[in-house]
Amino acid sequence: MATSQPDASTPSDDRATPDTLLHTGTEGPVTAEDLVLAAGRDITPQSLAWAERKLQQEGSAAVEKLLP
Repeated sequence: MATSQPDASTPSDDRATPDTLLHTGTEGPVTAEDLVLAAGRDITPQSLAWAERKLQQEGSAAVEKLLP
């Protein structure tokens, strides 16, 4: 019998990033990589540049705006 649930052992693009990979600054400073992951973007030179600009403009509050 086929199941409609995805196999947990295979990666899926529709899964959320695990909480252990996201940081809000309580454990340390927020990095550009943290902001990219919180935004649900792939880590690329362009997305890192975007995140660095956001962090310069908004500080660590930039990631707080993206996370619930």
